Amino acid sequence: MKNVKAKKHLGQHFLTDESIARRIVESVSDYKTRIIEIGPGMGVLTKYLVEKEDINLQLIELDTESVEYLNEHYPSLHGKVISGDFLKMDLNTLGEDNFNIIGNFPYNISSQIFFKVLDYKEKIPQVVGMLQKEVAERLASPPGSKVYGILSVFLQAYYDVEYLFTVQEHVFNPPPKVKSGVIRLVRNNVTKLDCDEKLFFRVVKAGFNQRRKTLSNSLKAIPFNRENIAELPLFTKRPEQLSVAQFVELTNFIQSNQ
Repeated sequence: MKNVKAKKHLGQHFLTDESIARRIVESVSDYKTRIIEIGPGMGVLTKYLVEKEDINLQLIELDTESVEYLNEHYPSLHGKVISGDFLKMDLNTLGEDNFNIIGNFPYNISSQIFFKVLDYKEKIPQVVGMLQKEVAERLASPPGSKVYGILSVFLQAYYDVEYLFTVQEHVFNPPPKVKSGVIRLVRNNVTKLDCDEKLFFRVVKAGFNQRRKTLSNSLKAIPFNRENIAELPLFTKRPEQLSVAQFVELTNFIQSNQ
């Protein structure tokens, strides 16, 4: 029970359905690239990952009791179970090679995990993760959706994001109060956005911080010459209506009028 309590304070619940665990693992489409599992806990995903032939697998686990358990039950991973906090780690210290990420992500830090992925997007070609269904749907939602938001735009700028399947509450111990969703991110060919990326992030954040307003109003916090905004109809829209490409267009317009 100690392990369950240690995990629960992180917002994590133990997956007990083996078929779901196997399905999550099988959702990774590339096992040739190194795999890093975040928060393996008692190894419900790990047991299926180690079955993969010639897999190069590392685990990152915060809970020390879980680290001891993993080292004891998976001797083939000796030296590859890293005790630490993924969110605080410099991922460059894990080696020069690229790595895919898989995990049953704690609900309360899942968004932080994806912001971390963005920081290291050139090293992470693929992510398969289970998280709260509402958040998973948001990340994969297209423009025009009411749940489309800041992280949706940021991730979709650099990744193809796909909602794979829903996981019911009863397959966890303890059962969460909400459903879970599994998503897959696959890196696209964008190495750099066709705009000032720092300004792009500012524009997206400013827009969604007042998402009920049109962009002509929500972007007043960003200084630029507004005399010609009528030339760009995008300013009459709300942020959830814009695709990544349209946010790039908006960013370039603002930059050219600063």
